[in-house]
Amino acid sequence: MANPLYARLQATAQRLIAKFGQVGVVTRITPPDNVLGGEPVTTPYPATLVPMAYEARYIDGTTIKTGDMQIYISSVGLAIEPTVGDVVTASGNDYAVIAGDPNKFDGITPVVFIVQGRTR
Repeated sequence: MANPLYARLQATAQRLIAKFGQVGVVTRITPPDNVLGGEPVTTPYPATLVPMAYEARYIDGTTIKTGDMQIYISSVGLAIEPTVGDVVTASGNDYAVIAGDPNKFDGITPVVFIVQGRTR
């Protein structure tokens, strides 16, 4: 059962991201069928998000590289859960999702999606 505390935290995160963030797009790229072939299918999902540069102390050159962005994506109204392989468009730049955290503290309610984006 969902904990009402996390629903309130989700609403707070959504409100802050809407106030200080921007409109962006999370694009899911589905590869072609292994048997039938074809072209990859790209599906865009509108999102409200906040891209932020990592602080220098977190950049280690391997896991987090210079230019990587920490992107907070509101989970409210987003039809998918951003994952590795997706592309996030923010501030006119495309970022490949390298890692993600859905922040489902109760296992059900995603409070906010935090992804690591790397310039494509």
